[in-house]
Amino acid sequence: MKFDYNSYPYPSTRRTIFGKNGMVATSSPYATSAGAKILLEGGNAVDAALAASMTLPVVEPTGNGLGSDMFALIYFEGKLYGMNASGRSPKNISIEKLREKGYDKMPSCGVNVINTPGLIGGVMKVYEDFASLSLDKIFEPAISYAEEGYPVTPQIAKLWGESVEKYKNLNRDEFEEFFKSFTINGRVPRAGEVFKSPDLARTLREIRDTKGESFYRGGLAEKIASEVERLGGFLSLNDLREFEASYVDPISTNYKGIDIWEIPPNGHGISVLMALNILSEMEIKDRDDPKTLHKIIEAIKLSLTDAKTYVADPAKMKIEIERLLSKDYADDRRSKISDRAKSPEAFKINSSDTVYFVTADKDGNMVSMIQSNYAGFGSGIVVPGTGISLNNRIENFYFEEGLANSLEGGKLPYHTIIPGFMTKNKEALGAFGIMGAFMQPQAHVQVLMNMIDFNLNPQAALDAPRIMWIYDKKIQVEKDFRPEIIDELKNLGHEVEVVSDFKNMGRGQIILKDKDVYIGGTEKRTDSNIFSY
Repeated sequence: MKFDYNSYPYPSTRRTIFGKNGMVATSSPYATSAGAKILLEGGNAVDAALAASMTLPVVEPTGNGLGSDMFALIYFEGKLYGMNASGRSPKNISIEKLREKGYDKMPSCGVNVINTPGLIGGVMKVYEDFASLSLDKIFEPAISYAEEGYPVTPQIAKLWGESVEKYKNLNRDEFEEFFKSFTINGRVPRAGEVFKSPDLARTLREIRDTKGESFYRGGLAEKIASEVERLGGFLSLNDLREFEASYVDPISTNYKGIDIWEIPPNGHGISVLMALNILSEMEIKDRDDPKTLHKIIEAIKLSLTDAKTYVADPAKMKIEIERLLSKDYADDRRSKISDRAKSPEAFKINSSDTVYFVTADKDGNMVSMIQSNYAGFGSGIVVPGTGISLNNRIENFYFEEGLANSLEGGKLPYHTIIPGFMTKNKEALGAFGIMGAFMQPQAHVQVLMNMIDFNLNPQAALDAPRIMWIYDKKIQVEKDFRPEIIDELKNLGHEVEVVSDFKNMGRGQIILKDKDVYIGGTEKRTDSNIFSY
């Protein structure tokens, strides 16, 4: 029998999952199993999240790697903490130096787009402050999957194939190690085929045994810097040595009695809060009312356009965060919305791949965590003999002088990955997140409104069809919308493209808490699942 594991011609329904003692929801069944194993061995939500975090570069390398960045919201013993583990641009990079290399716009892959990776530093800082189990236990599932192999899941096989095709078409020598490390004799792993990565297993052991020191100040750091230097890039040993993950104060807004929390800039989670503030005093009716969808689209346009203009390294921002979250700002932007689609200052939305996951334990601790190489395998640069794929986050800077997010050396970039959290009366209500670059804040807004405004349970809130604003008046809508809704959106002035491939529409996970019971939903658009007990 020959199956197409990405073809499902008949509708199927996932059910909401309940649990009492703990829950794990990730985009990969293997990462979910890793977190579950840790909870069953007595670990807390942080231990489970870190196990999932280290497993995902192995089993879902199309969305993240050991060269990723990471953000997290951690609810621990009644307090919410924010973790920013995003790296700075290499100190020696500049727009002028890229021009000297022949670029007239920001490159999208290759050795010149690598930012200092933050994931490992963030994982180790979180481990030191919140974990309860040994690193041996936390790293064991990831090492086992890397060494013994795992059957590649259907969606990941598809994304993997797209990346391999891209690098083949570019035909550059700098991608040679990618093909050695992430193909089987030059071809893409098939869905259901076992893939092993002994290089990643050795690297994970070295990270574990040195508590991450090797990655920034030891043997792995030297290998990373040496390969980048050999290929003529900018990331240096000093850039790695100077990296430090940092705790940040989460930012929030109250939307209809629920506090919605995001990581502050340099991430664009603030755009979620801005959009919700705009929508908070608008008449919101049935979700399937095209006029309701129109208001959501227009609010998202305004918040994302402003975020792209102002969000950057906090030290370089030209407007205060408080101003963007103020009532005056929301009132002003709300007044710009009419009953017809409008064109804000436009920017093109790029697709990207990321992994998001959420964990919860018997003591009420919860973790909302997200990590990403930015676009697929990132830069396409893999450090020989290590399995470390390096990010392409430099692409998210602007190739223009004088802007808040202009490319400069030693600067944090505008970041697209955003974990979310909800509280009510200062108590944890739940963790949520949706992957997908500039779709992430759009999906945050839609999924939150699905639960808060339209009373959809977490699974139904994720299942509901989504809309993505692209630029100008152009939107993409999933084919699950009824034809009459699509027609009316066109009548309201939107340029509508109906899409059947849901890859770019975001992939999310939700765990809510109701007294002593957890309630979980997981994404239908990927290979995800939930563990509960």
